[in-house]
Amino acid sequence: MALWGNKDIVPTAGTITINLSTEVITGSGTSFTTAGYIVSPGDIINVGAGATYGRAVISSVTSNTVASVASTQFLIPDPATGLIPAGTAYSIDQKPKYTLEDGQYFAPDVKPNRFSAVFGVDTTEAGIARTTTVGGKNGAYGVTHAGWVGVTTYIDNHGNLRVKSETLVAGSSIVGDASDDARFPDR
Repeated sequence: MALWGNKDIVPTAGTITINLSTEVITGSGTSFTTAGYIVSPGDIINVGAGATYGRAVISSVTSNTVASVASTQFLIPDPATGLIPAGTAYSIDQKPKYTLEDGQYFAPDVKPNRFSAVFGVDTTEAGIARTTTVGGKNGAYGVTHAGWVGVTTYIDNHGNLRVKSETLVAGSSIVGDASDDARFPDR
């Protein structure tokens, strides 16, 4: 199991149900082992739209519709039922596994006007981000290096947009990242 991969997003299909006690994912309409949709041990599964129910590391893939996670530690069940609802949306990425344990990037920030996430930024996106105007600031999402980048945005006490970034893994091989185009466009 690799520590990270080079795909910001792996194409997905269908929905999932996760048994929190057995750590088994059962898919409906999923294609875990089909070319173009292949999910591998070590990939990160983001459960729910925007990782509403958290994230986990895939430990094994048995078929197109069955996989397992290494731990449910970072999954957040519905407080009313104690379960993750059946038929939940999901996405897969290959960001660094240790970001699940990093409170800075683990889940959407609950503080007002603040957002933290990890993005796969390729060399083209890094160059474009340095020249893109966001919130009146040229290069607000500029990063120092292509690779896996942790980004935190917030509004300071004067009402100004602030963006902090940290290169977690320097690299130029990130691919398949259409989901981050709002912050790091390809063109």
